Amino acid sequence: MRRALADSTFLRVYVMLAATLVLALGVAMVGMTLIDKVRIEHYREQLAEAPMHLLATMIDSMPRGERREWLAEKSEVLDMSMSIVPLSSLSPSYFTRLRLQRGGVLVGRDSPHEWRFWRLMPAGGAVLQVSLSGMSERQLRGLTQLSGEWLASLPAGERQASIDSMTRGDLPVAISQSPPEILEPRQRNRLAGGEVMMQLLPEHWSVVLFMQVTPPGEAPFWLTVGPMASYEALPPALLASMLVLLMGALAIVIYLIVRGIEARMARLEMAATRLASGRLDTRVKVESGDFLGRVGMAFNGMASQVQSLLRAQQDMIRAVSHELRTPVARIRFAVQMVEDMSEDALVRRQLQGVDSDIDELDDLIDEILTYARLDSETIHGVEASPEPVELRDICERVIDSLMPLHGNLDVRLTAGPEIEVHADSRYLQRATQNLVANACRHARTRVKVSLLDEPNQVRVDVEDDGEGVPPEARQDIFKPFARLDDSRTRRSGGYGLGLSIVQKVMAWHGGTVSVDESPGLKGARFSLIIPRRV
Repeated sequence: MRRALADSTFLRVYVMLAATLVLALGVAMVGMTLIDKVRIEHYREQLAEAPMHLLATMIDSMPRGERREWLAEKSEVLDMSMSIVPLSSLSPSYFTRLRLQRGGVLVGRDSPHEWRFWRLMPAGGAVLQVSLSGMSERQLRGLTQLSGEWLASLPAGERQASIDSMTRGDLPVAISQSPPEILEPRQRNRLAGGEVMMQLLPEHWSVVLFMQVTPPGEAPFWLTVGPMASYEALPPALLASMLVLLMGALAIVIYLIVRGIEARMARLEMAATRLASGRLDTRVKVESGDFLGRVGMAFNGMASQVQSLLRAQQDMIRAVSHELRTPVARIRFAVQMVEDMSEDALVRRQLQGVDSDIDELDDLIDEILTYARLDSETIHGVEASPEPVELRDICERVIDSLMPLHGNLDVRLTAGPEIEVHADSRYLQRATQNLVANACRHARTRVKVSLLDEPNQVRVDVEDDGEGVPPEARQDIFKPFARLDDSRTRRSGGYGLGLSIVQKVMAWHGGTVSVDESPGLKGARFSLIIPRRV
């Protein structure tokens, strides 16, 4: 039952950990989705940094009176809404303000298809706000055209520095003194005519734009915007690999945790088993203050309390038994004096009955003291002192001592070789004597004692041809003072402690005692099972 309880506990732990693993998988998938969303937001911010920097720089270089008209004109050309708004209108948080001050771009969404971008103007205090429904070819060409016009208006010595300031995020900008080599002659002619050329790079899934810029009185140069890579989601294989790695790491961590918990639970189960077998000095090592540590402390407290109660009970039994001997001795002495003083046959017959009762009481006290001594020595952890013992010699001595008391019975020891066991000869003989005496009290004509030498144990069977023990009562007869009024009546004698003493002796030796039906004599068969020890 204890094993089944432990298995069910471990099963619940494993089910709980499996549920935790599934929950962790769900959390990991949600985390992957959030990571992908963050990557999309970051991609948009990086893509918008170069155009927003260009627009903010151009607007900042204009007189304030011309900005409104220019913004309205370029909003129409670029198919987007551009405006200058105060920084306070955004109600920015500390981190938002800090990001804007460092030149970053904020991205917001008005609707599933409406995007809004903000960038702090170089002069500070105001924010460039751009709203658009999506990036189109018209906007890309318009921004490239706007960049070329702005670069053409700058002195030649400032162009590279301006290009370096624009080259940020995921939209690189560069100028060269020779036409792009990837364009065909026909496309170069169109560049010379002032057209912005757009080229798709299928191998990179990106777009690059080219424009020929001819400043007044200078040689032309070529502006390259891009390549502007499209957003690439995490590949499914990579996501699956990351999930597998994550689940593997979680599984290893959970396994190590469960392994430690299971080992500590196994030690607790072993301690409970030892405690149930009578080793009440067993304690659990408390390693930490977690829930298992608290269980261990509760177990140790329970074991200490049980040990203390049983020790007090045994002390009381021994004290009462010893104290009974004094009044019993006085009663016996008084009975003998009265018997010596009286010659009346009736009185002497009554005194002999009292003397028999005193003998029975004295025997009962001896049984109680023996039971208490065995139980006490087990409680205090005193191990039996085993020594090589000839089991056949013990059985023969027991039969020889009981034969004069039961001359009407055929009590025999079956033939066989000598069998040596390691045991305490005094207590082993007491257990054997109790079983044989019990069989003699309940047998009709015959008692048989058999020795069986098995590979890992030795068995002593004591059988009788009496009424036997009912199956439902075979566990109760080993309890102290148990009496079976139906099959084994009080007229057979005994005090109800003999079989309890046998069970204590066998437990002390690490063995067991059992009862079933005798296959040959059809009465009861009691079996002592003694394990072999090296």
